[in-house]
Amino acid sequence: MECTVSWTGAAGTRSGMGFIAETGSGHVLAMDGAPDAAHPSNGGQNLAPRPMEAVLAGTGGCTAYDVVLILKRGRHDVRGCSVKLTSERAETEPKVFTRIHMHFTVTGKGLSQVAVERAIAMSHEKYCSASIMLGKTAEITTGFDVVEV
Repeated sequence: MECTVSWTGAAGTRSGMGFIAETGSGHVLAMDGAPDAAHPSNGGQNLAPRPMEAVLAGTGGCTAYDVVLILKRGRHDVRGCSVKLTSERAETEPKVFTRIHMHFTVTGKGLSQVAVERAIAMSHEKYCSASIMLGKTAEITTGFDVVEV
């Protein structure tokens, strides 16, 4: 896996904190920093997610992918899956994630609570490399709702 991240600067002025990531699979992801009123040339323009937001979103995508795949492989009639992630970070540098809560909403026909709980546990214990990696610094908790369609 590879990725190239390039600083964009602000409209060619080489100020600001915008970046473009070009992934090995041929996709592009924009990232930007928060505006900094005290030092405008050091801040971003709020044009894209912060890099750590992208880490959190990638983790959500990784675990939701696992949950859907595990349920489908178990021949469960899963129709939708979303996960809302809330997090806390350390107050001092490096500001790593210290707590992450993931709340899944899984929709389907005849889905059992046990099957969904098992899929979430399998993702976090074995398959989701992103959440397992973040679990080295953060306490990760989960919850879920099953919605019948």
